[in-house]
Amino acid sequence: MKFTLSWLKDHLDTDASLAEIVDTLTMIGLEVESVDDKAALKPFVIARVLTAEQHPDADRLRVLSVDTGSGDPVQVVCGAPNARAGLVGAFAAPGTYVPGIDVTLSVGNIRGIESRGMMCSERELQLSDEHDGIIDLPEDAPVGTPFATWAKLDDPVIEINLTPNRPDATSVYGIARDLAAAGLGTLKNGPAAPVAGEGVCPVKVTIEAPELCPGFALRLVRGVKNGPSPKWMQQRLIAIGLRPINALVDITNYVTFDRGRPLHVFDAKKVAGNLVVRRAKEGETVLALDGREYTLTPDMCAIADDNGVESIAGIMGGEHSGCDETTTDVLIESALWDPMATARTGRTLGIVSDARYRFERGVDPEFMVPGIELATKLVTELCGGTPSETEVAGYAGHEPRVVSFPFAEVKRLTGIEVAPEESRAILSRLGFTVADAVEMTISAPGGLAELMPSSGVHAVPSGDRVDVAVPSWRPDVDGKADLVEEVMRIHGVEKIDPQPLVSHDAVNGRILTTLQIRTRAAKRALAVRGMMEAVTWSFIPARHAELFGGGQPELKLANPIAADMSDMRPSLLPGLIAAAQRNADRGFADVALFEVSGTYEGDRPEQQRRVAGGVRRGTAKMEGQGRHWAGNAASVGVFDAKADAFAALEACGAPVDKLQVEAGGPAWYHPGRSGTIKLGPKVVLGTFGEFHPKTLEALDAAGPLCGFEVFIDVVPEPKAKATRTKPRLDLSPFQAVRRDFAFVVDRNVEAAALTRAAGAADRKLITGVRVFDIFEGPSLGADKKSVAIEVAIQPVERTLTDEDFEALAGRIVENVAKQTGGVLRG
Repeated sequence: MKFTLSWLKDHLDTDASLAEIVDTLTMIGLEVESVDDKAALKPFVIARVLTAEQHPDADRLRVLSVDTGSGDPVQVVCGAPNARAGLVGAFAAPGTYVPGIDVTLSVGNIRGIESRGMMCSERELQLSDEHDGIIDLPEDAPVGTPFATWAKLDDPVIEINLTPNRPDATSVYGIARDLAAAGLGTLKNGPAAPVAGEGVCPVKVTIEAPELCPGFALRLVRGVKNGPSPKWMQQRLIAIGLRPINALVDITNYVTFDRGRPLHVFDAKKVAGNLVVRRAKEGETVLALDGREYTLTPDMCAIADDNGVESIAGIMGGEHSGCDETTTDVLIESALWDPMATARTGRTLGIVSDARYRFERGVDPEFMVPGIELATKLVTELCGGTPSETEVAGYAGHEPRVVSFPFAEVKRLTGIEVAPEESRAILSRLGFTVADAVEMTISAPGGLAELMPSSGVHAVPSGDRVDVAVPSWRPDVDGKADLVEEVMRIHGVEKIDPQPLVSHDAVNGRILTTLQIRTRAAKRALAVRGMMEAVTWSFIPARHAELFGGGQPELKLANPIAADMSDMRPSLLPGLIAAAQRNADRGFADVALFEVSGTYEGDRPEQQRRVAGGVRRGTAKMEGQGRHWAGNAASVGVFDAKADAFAALEACGAPVDKLQVEAGGPAWYHPGRSGTIKLGPKVVLGTFGEFHPKTLEALDAAGPLCGFEVFIDVVPEPKAKATRTKPRLDLSPFQAVRRDFAFVVDRNVEAAALTRAAGAADRKLITGVRVFDIFEGPSLGADKKSVAIEVAIQPVERTLTDEDFEALAGRIVENVAKQTGGVLRG
């Protein structure tokens, strides 16, 4: 939205400077995009041609002697046909930038004659397209005076950036109203006075689509003389980027920007019969004022006469009934159009017009008739003519919205204390009608049973809230929060004092949640192990979701972005496997990928899981991958996935020394090369393993592939410690000892059960148990195996004797036999 400073002051009586106005506009929410202070025109001065001699070497050039009012005359070579002695025009000295030709002048030499500047045409100053001659000013124009000041071209142009919810600010008057409410002056020039008409309008209006056109006003003005609009109007239109056409069209453009009221003018003699506002017929066409032909649909609203469509409602008029220099009778239209229908029509046809810009945001319905009165006044003043009475169809009046506004909402929503009196005054200055809200009180002595119709109930003003009637030009104000916004932007957001951040009690006070900390820790731990982070889609094909335990109806998308993204993922693994395969298809067969994100078991919040998952393909081991002179890397396997899973769990704070691993996992893993990580008999922390061949086949993947998933939101919170100080480091002065044991157990006994049993024999002395050999053979018996373990023993109080070691070994053998059934191998 552009406007000039003088245009603004037509509606705002103020002594504020340009800088104050610009700052205030931004502070009240009308952000200033740019300000053109017309500095480019300041170097041009009014000068008089003293003599004009023919150039000795060019028939079309003249050598001028020019009085610039600053001393001795200067010599200028000029090729304008109207250059003559006595002419007064606009002069540019060397060093001046001429915007119309994008040139900075210097002292020139034209056909052997020195030229120190130039006399300018209107196009060179970007005043018009006229360039047949230099500017010819009146004889009494003061020589030496800045040309822009004398011609009133130094009027600054302000451009503001409007949000779609501020239709009231699409007019200069609306902007002036906001500035006046902000205390920057007094608003003037209210609604235009009615212009008396002679006789009824002979052209009638029928509205067949009231849902698209809530109101229509029409007026005929006979005997107009159309021609150029006055200079002041042309200058304002040019300043905001509009091209003057003729007086009738310029008036509609002027009122559109001045009051936010789009209008249209028809040449009355080109209109056949009465006007009908209706839906367009399928395939109906109209030649618009932009010279293009548009094909309409029944979703679009049109203004038609007996000849067909004459205008695209709310968007653009038709060429056939447009006004030109021959127009003598004009029909002025001021109507209301449905915002949604206008926006839809504009998008479909690809038309961006000033009328559409306003109608799709919502114009002031109460200014429909005053708008046509203002246009009539300007037409009769500038073009003459006799107006008829105004024909108004369909308009039923505006019912203002009333919002109950507690003054305490300002403090609650903004944290700023604004006095109720100030809030009331601000809303009143903005055009809102503020009335005291009332509360009904009962004063009958016997309560409701004795309450008489004529007494007992009293309306008492409520001092803490008011009823606010929203003006017709503010369709964006819908509730009390909008009123708070109005109060705050006028009160001044710059008055909000900066507040320091709340200081935490402890230096290392935790800011992130536990889940956020675990997510970061898991990512770091997996990246350290040589894995690369991937971000995969949360949506996967239905067959993949069903393969990994998903596919429930509540997890299907109602409107998927693609057919193969129809279900929310129940696992991270399908996306990671697919990503690894895409890398392999492009020549990167050995990849290790991980992701920490959400999976979905249902549509309730508690059924969304935070999971860390990863896959390794080919030879992408932590130690290295691919071929090497010292030996090729082996393919990834179940133990690589297990190590990754334990690393992620340890980073998240899981007690890894207490975790249990059970053989087997979900169906997508290989049944003999997978495991489930548990904390106790019921809490499942994760799964890992090599993938089942059928799973890889269903995912169109191949190659050695293993993976894991750990549920970081299931990891229990660590117990709170009394102090953050690390425990004292106690080093034993006694020699550590290692003893080996081999036990024969049933084949189905897990090695982890055996190590736990051995370690529990004496938790004070035994610091570690490690399996170092497993043997199976006929000599052990059917379904038997031998598990050899190394037990680390660390004395802490004294050196152990042989008797001590024998006693400890006995407890170990006894504990293993009791818990696993194992016997010491002979």
